Amino acid sequence: MTLKFRHKVFLTLLLYGLMIVSCMLVLGRYYASRNFEDYINKVETERLNDLAEILGQEYRKSQSWVPVLSDQGRWLKMMRLGPWPPPGPPKPGLIPPGKPPQLSLFDAEKRPLVGKEPYAADSYKLKAIQVDGQVVGWLGLQRPERPPLRPLDVEFLRAQSQAFFTIGGVALLLAILVTLALSRHLLAPVRELAQATRALTSRRFDIRLKIRTKDEFGQLAAAFNNMAQALERYEQLQRQWLADISHELRTPLAVLRGEIEALQDGVREVTPEGLESLHFEVIHVGRIVQQLHDLSLLESRPCEVELMPVKPLEVLAETLRSFQTRFEQGGIQVESSGRLLEQVTIMAEADRLKQLFANLLENTLRYVQAPGVLKINTELTAGQLVLHFEDSGPGVPEAFLQHLFDRLYRVDRARSRAEGGSGLGLAICKGIAECFAGRIEASQAPSGGLRITLVFPVLSN
Repeated sequence: MTLKFRHKVFLTLLLYGLMIVSCMLVLGRYYASRNFEDYINKVETERLNDLAEILGQEYRKSQSWVPVLSDQGRWLKMMRLGPWPPPGPPKPGLIPPGKPPQLSLFDAEKRPLVGKEPYAADSYKLKAIQVDGQVVGWLGLQRPERPPLRPLDVEFLRAQSQAFFTIGGVALLLAILVTLALSRHLLAPVRELAQATRALTSRRFDIRLKIRTKDEFGQLAAAFNNMAQALERYEQLQRQWLADISHELRTPLAVLRGEIEALQDGVREVTPEGLESLHFEVIHVGRIVQQLHDLSLLESRPCEVELMPVKPLEVLAETLRSFQTRFEQGGIQVESSGRLLEQVTIMAEADRLKQLFANLLENTLRYVQAPGVLKINTELTAGQLVLHFEDSGPGVPEAFLQHLFDRLYRVDRARSRAEGGSGLGLAICKGIAECFAGRIEASQAPSGGLRITLVFPVLSN
């Protein structure tokens, strides 16, 4: 039979409680018995001292033990004052035949004075009897292996045992109740987490857990909430992604369909201008599909390209040469610096790096108003190569800067779809930069335009 986790927790806590209660009972009973024996020994010692004092007073009267030993009644009376009075009425004879007395009297040389048989003083617990500072005899108490228990002693120990068992039973019951309540309390966050997880499997990404504590369960709830929030955002991005893709493809496809149907119906004649328009829309659709493919590869397999030492400024110069004619036709002047850094190398892939630079230059051609300026500045700081692409505008509002690298995102007022962009270029740039262990950032330029900053770790010489 497979036990559930809550049953395991309950049994673990219950077993722990049982062990504590059992140890408490065993130790309590042991120390109660031991302390009781110590108490008996202390009582014996005290009575032995009292009896030794009485015997000393009797010896002082006659300076001899004869009166005490010759008066059987007096000895038995003093014996009843000792620690172990014989039960029942006194019997004839001081000592049963063949049995050493529990209380025995010895002279100053520790020779027995009571009884007909010699008993060794070593088997007795001795107490000196002194008269005027001089030892005149010894009072001995036999040392049994275990002191005999009187009926009151037995009754006391029995009552103590019953008290311990009663306390143990109550403690066990409380342990069960506390264990049940504690296990339910400890497992409550686990049950909530299980319910919330089932909600996530039903695509209810708006589910959140209440964080009631700062312990591990609270940290787990916070981690779950972060995961649920990320999944919710991913779900929203996925829906927006599909909507944007369909919108991007629907417009050129609608144009193509309208143009082709017009040609089929004879509404429009086949002219070079009409074919050029169809060709432009086909190229536009093909560019979107290619960029979607590139972005998909970067996100699913970001760094499968073979990285090797590359001189990024040489790649940038080559890319600028390929865009030179278009920049001149667009009325945009390019200003670059950093000739001294042309030999700096980074780990990258030349074609991907060229694609990154080309996307940035393409954005400049598409959105910067003529006459305009593109300034490219480079610097080397703390083992990193920093490239700034700063255009003359129009700029991007501060609130939209953090979204520029999102897929299919564009600022409609300043950089609209009318310019022909798909909104995927900067997203591809971000994927390429991260693939090369770099980063890309957007900020407002002092000139009023947009500044794109690339940062790459350089190879040490």
